[in-house]
Amino acid sequence: MDCVAVYKCLCDSVRLRILNLLSRGPLCVCHVQQILDEPQPKISKQLAFMKRNGLIESTRHMNWTIYRIPEQPNPLLAENLKCLQELAFQDRVYKKDLKRFEKTDTAAACIPAVPQPRSTSSNSSGSACSC
Repeated sequence: MDCVAVYKCLCDSVRLRILNLLSRGPLCVCHVQQILDEPQPKISKQLAFMKRNGLIESTRHMNWTIYRIPEQPNPLLAENLKCLQELAFQDRVYKKDLKRFEKTDTAAACIPAVPQPRSTSSNSSGSACSC
């Protein structure tokens, strides 16, 4: 990944907000959308852009795609994430996002600790996720 790709990803406020959340741990699209209070297509588009450019990675869990920052991110991304984390405690938008993140139960939803057996009911997916 070259530095132009990193900076292209960092020059959008929604992508920065997403990276701020993902720096705290993996999330599915529905949680990112809920926390940022943005339309799902917009969030999905931004996640896809960052994934194409190597800033984030994804895995599938049942019906959901879980996004995360790679364990060993590009060094340029890692340095910029440090700056972003400092900004997150000063900027009101990032602080609001973090408050919503703290109130969101991400552990019991799309990323269960133990795989749940599928139920025979038509609306059961084995998790509490609302997406």
